[in-house]
Amino acid sequence: MKEKKSCLFSYFFIILIAHFLSPVPLQADEKLGLSKGQTVYVPAYSHIYSGNRESPFLLTVTLSIRNIDPKHQVEITVVDYYETQGKRLKKYLDEPRIINPLESLRYVIPESDKSGGSGANFIVEWKSGKSVNPPIVECIMIGTQTQQGVSFTSRGRVIVTSDD
Repeated sequence: MKEKKSCLFSYFFIILIAHFLSPVPLQADEKLGLSKGQTVYVPAYSHIYSGNRESPFLLTVTLSIRNIDPKHQVEITVVDYYETQGKRLKKYLDEPRIINPLESLRYVIPESDKSGGSGANFIVEWKSGKSVNPPIVECIMIGTQTQQGVSFTSRGRVIVTSDD
C-alpha cells in the first residue's frame, strides 16, 4: 500500500511539473515576436527528488534548439551548461554554429552525469542578420529507474534581446 501511495504521489508530482513548465500557446491573433538575437535561459534537471526519498532520480537531459523560421538561418554563438550554484560546467561551442531553416541541434547530458544538479541550466545565445522567428530552445528530461519512468520538458526564457 505504501508503494502505491508513493507511486501515485510521483505521478501527481510529474503531472504538476509538466503543467507548470508547459508553454502557453500563442493565440491565432497574436503577433509573432520577430528578433535579430537573444540570450535564452533554459532550466535543466540532471536529477529530481520525489516523495520522501532523499536520493536523486537521475535524468538524461537533451537540449534542443530548433530554427522555426522557414526562410532564414540563425547563428548559435553560445551554448553553455551550468550547475545549480551557477558555475559553468561545459562550453559546447568554440565557434558559432549555423542552423538552417527548420533545422535542429541537440546537446545531451547523460543520465549518469549528475554534476548539474536539480538546478542546472543552459545559456543559449543566437543572432541573425534579419529579423526572424526566434528558435525554440527547450530541454527534455527523461529517466527510468526500476519500474518507474519520468519525462518532462522545460522551455527556455529570453533574458536578453538584441534587436540592433
